[in-house]
Amino acid sequence: QVQLVESGGGLVQPGGSLRLSCAASGFAFDIYYMGWYRQAPGKQRELVAVITSSDSTNYADSVKGRFTISRDNPKNMVYLQMNSLKPEDTAVYYCNAKRVNRDYWGQGTQVTVSS
Repeated sequence: QVQLVESGGGLVQPGGSLRLSCAASGFAFDIYYMGWYRQAPGKQRELVAVITSSDSTNYADSVKGRFTISRDNPKNMVYLQMNSLKPEDTAVYYCNAKRVNRDYWGQGTQVTVSS
């Protein structure tokens, strides 16, 4: 049974930091591309960051230089370190695992950036 369980969301002030975690199970984690997506109210879900099975990374322009994605294959974990948070980063953040003909999603974790 495939599971992706996000944690680490919450309320933070502008300029603050959060670290999201995603615990994966039920599939061959180390060969999947892992990503973080977000969806703000009234907006489409968008890619935030992705890390490949060979640890290459890619980021949305809006988060470059502020967010860092990483993975720990022995622990089946993927992380998103978010620094210098802005109100426009407020969204539900989703963990994603992707491979040819496979696409798995977590349930999401809310991140709210507000003073």
